[in-house]
Amino acid sequence: MEEKKQKAASFPLSFILKKFVSYYKPHRKIFVLDMFWAIAVALLDLLYPMITRKVMRLVELPDTLSVVLLLCGLLMLIYLTKAVLNYLIQYYGHVMGVKIQADMRSEIFAKLQKLPFSYFDGTKTGQIMSRIINDLMDISELAHHGPEDLLISFLTIIGAFSFLATINWQISLILFLCIPVVVIFSAKRRLSMQRAFAESRQQVGEVNAELENAIGGIRVSRAFGSEKSETARLEVANRKFAKARGLAYRAMAGFFSGNSLILDGMNVVLLVSGGIFLSMGQLEVADFLIYSMYVSLLLTPIRKLVNFAEMYTNAVTGFERFLELQQLDEEEQPANPVPLANVKGEIRFEKVSFAYEEDRPVIRDLDLEIRPGERFALVGPSGGGKTTLCHLIPRFYEISSGKITIDGVDIRDVERSELRRAIGIVQQEVFLFGGTIGENIAYGKPGATREEIIEAAKSARLDEFVQSLPDGYDTQIGERGVKLSGGQKQRISIARVFLKNPPILILDEATSALDNFTEQAIWQALDQLCKGRTTLVVAHRLSTVRNANTIVVLDENGIRERGNHRSLMGQNGVYAALYRTQFLGLEEDETLSPEEAKMLGENV
Repeated sequence: MEEKKQKAASFPLSFILKKFVSYYKPHRKIFVLDMFWAIAVALLDLLYPMITRKVMRLVELPDTLSVVLLLCGLLMLIYLTKAVLNYLIQYYGHVMGVKIQADMRSEIFAKLQKLPFSYFDGTKTGQIMSRIINDLMDISELAHHGPEDLLISFLTIIGAFSFLATINWQISLILFLCIPVVVIFSAKRRLSMQRAFAESRQQVGEVNAELENAIGGIRVSRAFGSEKSETARLEVANRKFAKARGLAYRAMAGFFSGNSLILDGMNVVLLVSGGIFLSMGQLEVADFLIYSMYVSLLLTPIRKLVNFAEMYTNAVTGFERFLELQQLDEEEQPANPVPLANVKGEIRFEKVSFAYEEDRPVIRDLDLEIRPGERFALVGPSGGGKTTLCHLIPRFYEISSGKITIDGVDIRDVERSELRRAIGIVQQEVFLFGGTIGENIAYGKPGATREEIIEAAKSARLDEFVQSLPDGYDTQIGERGVKLSGGQKQRISIARVFLKNPPILILDEATSALDNFTEQAIWQALDQLCKGRTTLVVAHRLSTVRNANTIVVLDENGIRERGNHRSLMGQNGVYAALYRTQFLGLEEDETLSPEEAKMLGENV
């Protein structure tokens, strides 16, 4: 959905150029030097034919050997100077391009941090990676080579034509008239090439997305023997990419071959026009040779301009995608934020409705109250909105209507960062970053000391395991914690929350993926974590919620039942049926007798 919006976006050329130029400002010193060196190179290139013409005329005169040698020495000095200048241009120019690329990458990553979760729900990670890496690489190349190539080319073309006009203005005019042909042809072909490369970039993102998916799930695919099907899935994206790239290269081939033909035709024009003026005695042989040298010199910047068109097409396509992402709406922040201090943890839902899609509501007119320090549990069938409800409290998504308050303060009036600092979340799927165990725990409190990290690990029943490792808290855990077990990952996520020490805690299926023994050990740590905090527990395993102060049964129609474990078992309703299914092995349509309900309520 997001991608469709982005593909439809377009920007005026003036806006693109103005925005692009703004990234040179922090690096203006290098840019000015680069342009100065480029001007020097262009002027030195123009000197070579001039000196050659002088030498050719002097060799016809007696006693001019010393002057000729002097001019040749000057020519060698020019070449050495050019070599030094080209070194400086290549090195510092690329450094400037990389710095601009780094600035853009920092900017785009900062933007990603502010986008709503709905953007990431609808956009593939591979597409985002393509924008951050592939697009910015092409933009970096344009940032370095673009101004430099344009300046050198225009100075060389203007200087060469000016000098040629002093030799024979008629031939110069004929050659000059060939340039508009190149410009018109390039302008027409560039549009089709730009469209083709835009589609190609889209397919690069798709391939990246498939690769990320396949590599991330390689253990699953091998476990199920699905290597061939995964290869086939990638092959589909790969073929689409190859087709799109082929069309882009076809457009590029037509662009370059056509321009090459026109430029080669300029040599024919020179030969014909030069031959005519030679036969008429209006042009000397030496001047004709110099003319040929200058035309060769002239063709180089023209070809450079043609190459610039491809570089410009690639970069502008990527820069437009960069700008499209920059234009996306960020998470809303309150105009006059209300502080959320000394949080006690009272949470209220007042007539709250929410839908991921307008015509498919997940939560309708929900009223709910969670008292300060209470352990509050949500149970019920999948798809009832339990996890969604948890995501609404830290404003991962915006409610459609109604109001959610914490200690009487509407959460929409609180800055998101301050709101989220007051909430700790332990989820079923633990995400660990590449790095060490200590670094992953420290995500709970940036800047935490090693002593604080160890104390949090002890509270999470993790310290003993970590101390048994050769590198202790400096142990590398691999990508996404691949070297750790599920229980060890979960303990790290719990240690993070201990370190964060929030007044509100959300446990979203925190142990459902673990075996019973590990689950019991984890809940010992969670019980300690819950003390003194308002805790919202989402669980399918009802054994984990029977000690909750309040249990709410939630399904797609809203709240079905509420109470504590004993009262809900006595009601012999949905909760009792779920409990019976899990612990007595009975079918849902079997009747639970009052005696069974009483027994379960008292003894389980």
